[in-house]
Amino acid sequence: MKYDSVLITGSTGLIGAALVRSFASDGATVFAAARNTEKAEALFSGLANVRIVKWDVTSGEAPDCAPDAIVHAASETSSRSFVERPVETIATVLGGTTNVLDFARARAAKSVVFLSTMEVYGTPSGNPVTETDYGFLDPVQVRSCYPESKRMAENICVSYAKEYGVPVKIARLTQTFGEGVRYDDQRVFAEFARAILEKRDITLKTEGTTARCYCYLGDAVDAIKTILERGETAAAYTVANEDTFCTIREMAESLIAAHPESGTRLVFDFTDADKRGFAPPFVMKLDCKKLRGLGWRPRVGLMEAFDRMMASMKR
Repeated sequence: MKYDSVLITGSTGLIGAALVRSFASDGATVFAAARNTEKAEALFSGLANVRIVKWDVTSGEAPDCAPDAIVHAASETSSRSFVERPVETIATVLGGTTNVLDFARARAAKSVVFLSTMEVYGTPSGNPVTETDYGFLDPVQVRSCYPESKRMAENICVSYAKEYGVPVKIARLTQTFGEGVRYDDQRVFAEFARAILEKRDITLKTEGTTARCYCYLGDAVDAIKTILERGETAAAYTVANEDTFCTIREMAESLIAAHPESGTRLVFDFTDADKRGFAPPFVMKLDCKKLRGLGWRPRVGLMEAFDRMMASMKR
């Protein structure tokens, strides 16, 4: 492994926690930054080379450490929060990213990865979508607080790279899941998994026409580590498994077909759909050729990712 020490912000989140464990298993000293240190200690107890550091990236004093590398994973990810707490969503993305980059600059970090989102692509007019394809985002829709702030944070990253020489790279992740997803997670993949486990119907709140690619958690961790070590400064890389492309409805139907013992059916209920913070329907087939050029390949398909997540949720 290239780096002896790594700091992970958002270390108690799904991706952050997986990164902490992965780097720790490599033998690196991992600084797990978290607002809630008790939660972090519970997650990482027994990992001798993990150091819990208290850091709210939007405020407060930065930790007293000098890691070789940094992965900035702290961010709001709940669609409901995007519409109920848009100001806080923006503040976390913009203020947090600026503070992390200032920290990286002051500590002369050798490499930094900022975790962005496929939502920065907006609604591109064609498919497949590469890192240079961008579409419309409506800035006067509250739900746009998340993708618009992520777009601006990406520009903050490349600006720090140009003006201050901070070696920051950008990972644009699609929806990612696997072991460690909380049972009460509100995202669509978790709701589908709960329905199967509880032997009840899957209820779609939309027509389910949105089509995208997904990514298994372990594959996303490998991609982030690849970008950290081999990515080009100020460059963005899409992280997704291209073979998982499907509509939300197709994903539900495939999961139901894979688990006939559950007796689950697909039903629709559009009540209060406008209050749930769903992104507008879109079709986005992501092209990951740029990331594959660094030597990364996904290993786990969509149904296997569901199986691993549901086994974890049962525990």
